[in-house]
Order: sequence, then C-alpha cells, then structure tokens
Amino acid sequence: MGTRRNMFFSYKNDPAKQKDIENLMSIAKDQGFEIVTNQEEANIIVAVGGDGAFLQAVRRSGFRDDCLYVGVTDEEEASLYCDFNLHNTEEMIEAVHTAGVSVRRYPVIDVHLDGHTHFHCLNELSVRSSIIKTFVIDVFIDELHFETFRGDGIVVATPTGSTAYNRSLNGAVVDPRISCMQISEIASLNNNQFRTLGSSFILGDSRKLTLQIVQDGNDYPIIGLDNEALSIQNIKNIEVEMSGKIIKTVKLKDNSFWHKVQRTFL
Repeated sequence: MGTRRNMFFSYKNDPAKQKDIENLMSIAKDQGFEIVTNQEEANIIVAVGGDGAFLQAVRRSGFRDDCLYVGVTDEEEASLYCDFNLHNTEEMIEAVHTAGVSVRRYPVIDVHLDGHTHFHCLNELSVRSSIIKTFVIDVFIDELHFETFRGDGIVVATPTGSTAYNRSLNGAVVDPRISCMQISEIASLNNNQFRTLGSSFILGDSRKLTLQIVQDGNDYPIIGLDNEALSIQNIKNIEVEMSGKIIKTVKLKDNSFWHKVQRTFL
C-alpha cells in the first residue's frame, strides 16, 4: 500500500453487519491505517457490500483517480470488483504483509447530455424506452451518421461493464487493459425503413459516439448510469467518449479479471 494510509469506509448501514465492519476497521488501525470520516481526506476508499456498493462508492466519491478503491464483498457469491471478503480478514492481512496485492486499472467513459450535463460511468450507460413503445436513435461515430436505430434501447459498456448488461445482450467480454467502449442493441427492429448493424461493436479510445434521440412522441428515455437511474427528462443528444480517467483498485495478485470471469461464468 506504500504511503497510502488514510482509509475511508463506504457501506450501507446494516445492524447485522455492523460488528463485522467495525472489526475490519479495527484490523485496519492495527495495520497502521488511519480511519477518516470524510472521504475527501482519504487516499484509500473501502467499499463494503459487493459490486453495487463498489460502483456507488466510486460515484459518490467523484471517480477519483488519485486514490485506491478496495472492494469487499459481504456475500459468498462471485464479484467482479471485489477481491476480498468481509468474513475472511486473515486473507487481507496476509496479502498486505506478503505483497500479495497489486493495482488494477479500469477505464471510465464520459457522458454529456445535451451539451451541458456531464457524468462518468465505470460500468455502463444505458438508454431505454420508458414506455411500451420503441423509440428512434440516430447513431453517429465521430461525424459519420452510422445507423438509425429503432428498438427498446442501447447500452454503452466499458470493458469491466462488458460482463454485465452488455453480456446479457450477447456482447463480447472485453479485457479491461483495452481502453474502449462497446455498443449493444436492446431489441432492435430491422426493416426497410430502419437498419442497424445487428451486433455489438467496439470503439477505440479516440472515438466519440453520439446518440441523437428522434423526437417522435417517445421523448423521455430512462438513462442508466452504472446502477443508478437518471431523473433528467426529454434528452435529445447524448455524447459518449473515453474519459482518460482511470479507477485504480486493489486486487489479489492471483485473481486477474479473467480469473473472475472464469469463476463467475464457467
């Protein structure tokens, strides 16, 4: 962990797990870490609760690229962002003392809505119809009008997000060492008027994706940012690019992204 010693714990208040979390904090203090109550003072942010809690911690702390994030799951199920288990503190201590941890770097996408509202996503951006009716999106790659989509929605995933919603849409699982975004369709309608590629496609880190929502009466899509829904309505223009930001997480050396994919899906 080097000189990083200010540690902030992000977790949902749950009386059933409070004792385990307090025990983890006590262990961290014994190992020379200082527990802070303001996340802005921290250079290590520990998210307890699984992948959802990890995504929330990253979002609430502002997608900081000047600190380390540590994912700690409180369940036995597999997790793609969490390398440690709340009930296995011995493994954490051993990893710290034996240099059994390393840093994993995850790319982030930037999302601009109508040219003025700006968000980051670590997992995915999803644009979905809010009513039982398809909607139309003109899809641009850089300045090229690539296709006109009609269907239930579009998902733009980071490499780590490629294992989530994207994968359920038959998208590819992408190595997080590749800085890129993957675009997948949700129930596209293909006919003589509307024609799409019909498969997921991947854009490199210098590309810009623009989604222009055609105003045809279905003008209020649901915008999902990782595991949060956005309340902004009547959005017309969505621009997505790789942000250049990198989220650094602590991982066990023998637990790569592909180890996790294998364990989760195979």
